[in-house]
Amino acid sequence: MAGGSWDSTALPKRPGLYLNFVEAATAQIQGGARGIIAMPIMTSSGTAVAKTMYTVSKESEAATLFGEGNIQSIKFALQGGAKEVLAYAMETTPDYAAMRDEFDKYEFNVFVFDGTADTSEQASVKTWIETNRSEGKHFMAVLGRSDDSAVPATKEFDEDYIIHLINGVKIEDETHHSAAFAPYIAGLIAGTAINKSITYNQVFVDDVNVRFKHSDIKTALGNGALVLVHDGGRVKIEQGISSSTKKIRAIRARQAVATDITKAAAEAYIGKLNNNEDGQKALIGVIKAYLETLENANVLSDITVELDANQVSEGDSVFLIVGYKEVDSMERIFLNINV
Repeated sequence: MAGGSWDSTALPKRPGLYLNFVEAATAQIQGGARGIIAMPIMTSSGTAVAKTMYTVSKESEAATLFGEGNIQSIKFALQGGAKEVLAYAMETTPDYAAMRDEFDKYEFNVFVFDGTADTSEQASVKTWIETNRSEGKHFMAVLGRSDDSAVPATKEFDEDYIIHLINGVKIEDETHHSAAFAPYIAGLIAGTAINKSITYNQVFVDDVNVRFKHSDIKTALGNGALVLVHDGGRVKIEQGISSSTKKIRAIRARQAVATDITKAAAEAYIGKLNNNEDGQKALIGVIKAYLETLENANVLSDITVELDANQVSEGDSVFLIVGYKEVDSMERIFLNINV
């Protein structure tokens, strides 16, 4: 089905549901994920055939397909909370463009590399995300580094849908840099309910591979980095933000709204409702009912769904204004203590 964004000066011709995210002063549109990780597997010594996609939900399945020594990234993703991993077996000479083309045929929620990817491939992921979003497909990506020694001096990605992890972890006598540990964070994001934040979420490891001082953490957060910290007793995520500094919770809710409404429209409404007053009321009613389920789950509030007064809904085109406020998590608590 066609979909994506729309421009009032050049309306799309194909049947489909088209939506724009418009940020108002007091409201943002939100979305969410459903637990599926997309990951290219770089090395295989099992039964997997190169340039083939596999769905993995158990470590034993991954070991059979790719070999026990090649599945640490899949293990991290599942341990983090992923429901399943879409694992694409890369060929000996990696073709990342072919990999992305193959993933375009599948639905998933978070993309992550199997280990380190160079800056050009990370840039390609950003472009890939932007292209898919314009076409109506929404997913996040978690990108890490092989060198975690310093905090980024700028917003290296500045993209709502990209998470920039800048340090890794120590587990017993093994150290995993941020690129290696990124699949765990991807699994955690995908496995967390869209009405929850991953801020201060505990990561069950022994330590971080690099500890940053307070001023560095503030700089990192300002530049859109996801930072792991050791608070003296445990390792936790400092704040659940994307590389644009937007809250991951809000972006995932935005993605859920966009994905779920588009899917529902394709299955039950496009080509089936009359574009008259009754049909328009029915469409408004079903969208409002869906948003109310998210309101009841504390994902959003203050819902409005109405015809766009600035556009004429006639022929085969309907224009709606959908508004609501995001529900955030308490992340900063300020106290005045009188003594």
